[in-house]
Amino acid sequence: MASPWLPYADTAPVLSQPDDTEDEEALQAKPEREDEADVQTITGISTSHAVRIVGVLFFVNLLNYMDRFTVAGVLPDIEKFFKIDDSKSGLIQTVFICSYMVLAPIFGYLGDRYNRKYLMCVGITFWSGVTLGSSFIPQEYYGLLLLTRGLVGVGEASYSTIAPTIIADLFVGDRRSRMLSIFYFAIPVGSGLGYIVASQVKTLAGDWHWALRVTPGLGLLAVLLLVFVVREPPRGAVETHSEVPLQYTSWITDLRALSSNRSFVLSSLGFTAVAFVTGSLALWAPAFLYRSRLANGSLQPCPSAEACNTSDSLIFGIITCVTGVLGVGSGVEISRRLQRSNPRADPLVCAAGLLGSAPFLFLAVVSAQGSIVATYVFIFIGETLLSLNWAIVADILLYVVIPTRRSTAEAFQILLSHLLGDAGSPALIGLISDRIQRNRPPSYMSQFRSLEYALMACAFVGVIGGGFFLATACFIQADRKRTELYAQGQLNEPSEGEDRIVVPQRGRSTKVPVSSVLI
Repeated sequence: MASPWLPYADTAPVLSQPDDTEDEEALQAKPEREDEADVQTITGISTSHAVRIVGVLFFVNLLNYMDRFTVAGVLPDIEKFFKIDDSKSGLIQTVFICSYMVLAPIFGYLGDRYNRKYLMCVGITFWSGVTLGSSFIPQEYYGLLLLTRGLVGVGEASYSTIAPTIIADLFVGDRRSRMLSIFYFAIPVGSGLGYIVASQVKTLAGDWHWALRVTPGLGLLAVLLLVFVVREPPRGAVETHSEVPLQYTSWITDLRALSSNRSFVLSSLGFTAVAFVTGSLALWAPAFLYRSRLANGSLQPCPSAEACNTSDSLIFGIITCVTGVLGVGSGVEISRRLQRSNPRADPLVCAAGLLGSAPFLFLAVVSAQGSIVATYVFIFIGETLLSLNWAIVADILLYVVIPTRRSTAEAFQILLSHLLGDAGSPALIGLISDRIQRNRPPSYMSQFRSLEYALMACAFVGVIGGGFFLATACFIQADRKRTELYAQGQLNEPSEGEDRIVVPQRGRSTKVPVSSVLI
């Protein structure tokens, strides 16, 4: 009999169906109603109540992304009000992302060990207050605006690391994937609404500051919904089919295990490329579209004392909403259908989305001066393909990481993807743009060209990200099987500090714990 310590090996070709797919399909053939009854018995939460909880989490996620991209929707007005250049404009988003990614591991640690519902309540209350305060900052205190945007990261870190793990503890299998897709619809829809709300509120009020005062009021409503609707499910119980709590390990052990989880690391690097591209487009696309119309003479510059009433933020917001819904929904459905013939469908769909989006985003940038309509069409296709990733990447994390480490894994995926992705990409694009402008005489055309060349980097980063997802496909099945065996109690992890020795396995040397050899 094989020792439970021995690692599960995956030797099937990447693009072929493995030998054990029939067994997996037999397990998946279990009636969905029976699964729902089991989950309800274990968690004590009815299916209808669990769906309402997902609805509340969706609403809060929607508000998070609305707030994040409201600033991008009024960026030209912020630049005029504080008299700042592209480099300083990019810092507004970068400071927020840096705060968010630094605090995410802290909330990930807390989320794996303490009540997740109350952690979210505290974070969202703080976020709402700081966001409201940022709308009253005087013109001469640009540094204070940066500080408040950094503090907003506290609320988002407390929420985004925790909410997906609650959904994972309420549903299993295909139902979990569908609920995650609903939850992640909030990212593109909320982002698009941020642009739309910012544009419309600014127009109605005649002052861009009012755009920052919408989400704090809705944040209060979100806290009330969390308190009265959301219930804390037991961690990992739906996968272990037991109410007996799983064993926790130290934080250092968790980090060591995550760093050796190849599917987690590679998919996180792939998602980092997604974050780089979306972060750059989110902040700079409306400004780029505005500059392109100034450069070709189809729009006259707005007076310095007035708000810039253009349709670019509104149109880009609508495109982001529609492409997000199409992309997230299509990605989950395509992956679900392909899983029947290839269990590596998830990373392959993500790779196809990133590699496919790259040429369309490049074409969107280079065609802006000649045809703004063509630019919008290419942005639409590129963002749809880019959005295929959102829910799938979250699902990959949840099924290759054991339940007691999921919040920590979410946190470090956020840290990695933002550290190398959208934390620096807005500022980097702004810096490149400023450096190119430095050698040119000031004009609307030079401002447009410099930003055009800077945004071309997004297409190349997308190709690199696609490569990481292709690499993930090589390891995804083995890592998923290992997590399932652990959750079912058929695979144990070595105790901390336990000695390991080398033994032969499948024609190669493998390190295993001493206890597994002595049994």
